[in-house]
Parts: sequence; C-alpha cells; structure tokens
Amino acid sequence: MKKLRAGIIGAGFIGPAHIEAIRRLGFVDVVALAGSNLESSRKHAAELNIPLAYGSYKEMLANPDIDVIHNCTPNHVHFSINMEAIAAGKHILSEKPLAMTSKESAELLKAAQDKGIVHAVNYNYRQYPLVQQMASMVRGGELGQILVVHGSYMQDWLMYETDYNWRMNPEIGGKSRAIADIGSHWCDTAQFVLNKKITAVFADLVTIYPVRKKAKQPMDTYEVQKSDAEYEDVDIETEDYATVIVRFEDGTRGTFTVSQVSAGRKNQLVLELDGSVKAVSWNQEQPEQLWIGQREKSNEVLKADANLLNKEAQPFIHYPSGHNEGWPDALKNIMSNFYQFIRDEKKIGEDQPAFATFADGHSTMCIIDAILKSYAEQRWVEVEEVLS
Repeated sequence: MKKLRAGIIGAGFIGPAHIEAIRRLGFVDVVALAGSNLESSRKHAAELNIPLAYGSYKEMLANPDIDVIHNCTPNHVHFSINMEAIAAGKHILSEKPLAMTSKESAELLKAAQDKGIVHAVNYNYRQYPLVQQMASMVRGGELGQILVVHGSYMQDWLMYETDYNWRMNPEIGGKSRAIADIGSHWCDTAQFVLNKKITAVFADLVTIYPVRKKAKQPMDTYEVQKSDAEYEDVDIETEDYATVIVRFEDGTRGTFTVSQVSAGRKNQLVLELDGSVKAVSWNQEQPEQLWIGQREKSNEVLKADANLLNKEAQPFIHYPSGHNEGWPDALKNIMSNFYQFIRDEKKIGEDQPAFATFADGHSTMCIIDAILKSYAEQRWVEVEEVLS
C-alpha cells in the first residue's frame, strides 16, 4: 500500500514532536517542511532529515504529492493556514487552539465538512490509555452517577516576571493565554471522558504580572532566561491564572484551575470525577497511574497494564506493564488513529474517529469565548454554539 506523505508547517517545539510521532508509524513519510523563511526551513529540514524545504507554506500546499498538512504554527495564523489547506484538499491536523475566535473555528469546521477532508486538532491528552480507561468506566456505569468534576492544569514556566513568550502577545496568542493554551486541554479531556458538553461557566481570571520584563534576545518556548540578559518592560493583558466553575449539559457541576506560575508544576493536568459509587483521578505527570477512591474499602491505584484495562482502552497501550508510556506516546496515538482513519478511507460524519476533530476544537473555542465573557461581565455565561 502506498505510503501517505505529510508536510509540516512550523519548526518550533511542537513541529519536531509531530515529526517524531509520525515517523514511529511506519506507513507515513514526512516529505516537506515550511518555516518562517527559506533559509530557516532548509536548516531545520536538514537537521530533521526532511527532503523538501519551503520558504512559504503556500508553496507546500501547491505540491500535489502531499496528502496531509500539520499546522504547527503560532495561534494567530491557525485560521488562515487551516482554511488554505482545506481549500487545497489536504487532510489536516492542526495544533490548538483551532483559531483565534469561535466565529473563525465555526468557519473552519464548515469548510472542512464541505470539502470532505479528514480534520483533527491535537488534543492528545484523551489519547492516554488511562484517560481512555476513565471514559470507559464512565460509559459503563462503574462510577455510578457523576456527582462532582474537578481538576487543574498547572505549570511554572512563566512564574518569574522575566519569563516571556509570544503567547503573551494578544495579537499572536489571542485574548486568552492560560485558558486557551492549557485550559482548553482540560476542557477537551473532561468533555471526552464524561461524553458531555460544558454548557455554562463562571470565571475569575488573574494577571499576576501586569508588566513583564522581556529579554531583548530571542528565546525559545520553555527556555530559561540567561542571567546576563537585557530586558524591556512589556504590558501584559492575558491571564496567568484562572479558576472556572462549569456546568455540564446534564446539570453536573465542576470546577477547574489553570496556572502558569505554580512552582514545581511542569505540565500537571489533573482530572478527578467523584461518582456515587467510586471516584477516579488522573494526573498527567504520573500518567501510568489511575487513582480509584472508595468509601467502604481501601483505595486502589490501577497501573497502565493492557491486561487490567477495559477493552476500549487496551488499543491505546503498546508496552508491557512497567514500561511507562507518556506524552510522546499519547502524541503517537493521535497520529496513528488519524492516519489510519485516512488510510482506511473513512469519513468523518459516517465513521467515529478516535481523535479530536474540528468539531471538538470548535467546542473548546466556544467555551473560551464564554469564559472571557463571564470574567468581563462577572456573571454566569451560557456557552453558545456559534455557527458559521
């Protein structure tokens, strides 16, 4: 069978991560890379052993031999690149957030549906085996009625006033930062596990540093500032921290907190479901363990072992128990499910994909918009399903 051919747009942190995950599949070739300019593209393509380098993503889209596009660019160009890739008839896997607003994401969803291409958003946390196990337990009634949902996503990479990244610029990153960047992951994971939509929110957003000191020399994502760096003051409009009360479509209540200023927390996404029979809790920094809480007997810790997981979760684990699988493996899972869907010539709308689609990406954009409106108006806000 002919191998699928992929082109990557964007050579920052996430682009090479996509490339590594794709190459683990064995039936997809990464054939092209497009960066910010031709010189940069050639440099990164040589380093990553990619045969074709483009100075413009438009040139890549014009290549008829490329089947799939990966949009690994900053937020502000997600919409335009995704839309042009759809127009070119390419299957597409986009980084999140899908766009800058829910109006844009609605347009992308409709365009992708009209074109009939396979579309995905990189919400890879639902691809962990034990997240799939949680979802299976909910669907099977093992937890009983879900009483309360709570959790968080905590990081520390922006905890100093000298920490700065392009995501803090609203023109590039959008009006929301912590919610859009990491809160969207929590919302997608919670909605997937519960198989229910968040329908209303009440939000409190905080900007810890209204002014930050931006290093005058370029810095990569997660790079530690150098002690001899020179700085300039920059006004900050986006949130470092937020707490959101949520209501799901069946009336279930919950809350989640996001922070990018919490010392020692690197990428700690926690999701806990408290059911009428038992509770479960999962922590992305310990992804091979699922805590199971019980009232009348000892609590348990379920290890990631295919022999112990429900059958729905078993395909997401690939190694024997004790060989811990983490973030790169969850990323590989979404690539595998996405490309196998294309390879099998399945169609979204007719077949159920095992990955987040543009519909899921649009859903989280609607939640983000509602959260921003809630904070601005200091009240409960219904999540509106924005249509194009």
